[in-house]
Amino acid sequence: MIAPDKREIRRSVRAEIKNLSLEERESLSAQMFNKIEAMPEVQSASVVALFASLHDEPQTANIIEKLSHKKRVVLPRIKGEEMDFYDMAEGLCEGAFGIMEPTATTPIEPSEIDLMIVPGVAFTRDGARLGRGKGFYDKYLASEGFRAYTIGVCYPCQVLDELPTEPHDCTLDRVVY
Repeated sequence: MIAPDKREIRRSVRAEIKNLSLEERESLSAQMFNKIEAMPEVQSASVVALFASLHDEPQTANIIEKLSHKKRVVLPRIKGEEMDFYDMAEGLCEGAFGIMEPTATTPIEPSEIDLMIVPGVAFTRDGARLGRGKGFYDKYLASEGFRAYTIGVCYPCQVLDELPTEPHDCTLDRVVY
């Protein structure tokens, strides 16, 4: 059997997410981030990279708030074809694609991040990831000095048995749903 192409997988998974009610998404998000917060990798991390969620992604506002009281939390900012992470302590503003981004002006080095929570459209249980198609995360995960433990987060309907992958696609250490 020929694997469906990435575009078709994205369309199909997005349709599944749309079928989840707001209450289901909020409940599933809370459950997954409670699991993540209890993980030893999170407990020992000093610098945690998160993301400001879009409407169809696991909701990160609560975990960002919780972790920001205990750890240095950094969020991504997109500029052109590049993504860098910045400390969110100085505040947030609406940025590229309508995503909330840090207002800090100096990006942190990839080597400073201890743990990264990664969004995606679809995942496999063993860490393969299909993103939105721009390659921002794959480029960052492959950047010089990057060493963080990586956790993909998604709703159960986003976990597939297999995904088409390419040589530049980065595999995550764990997927939580």
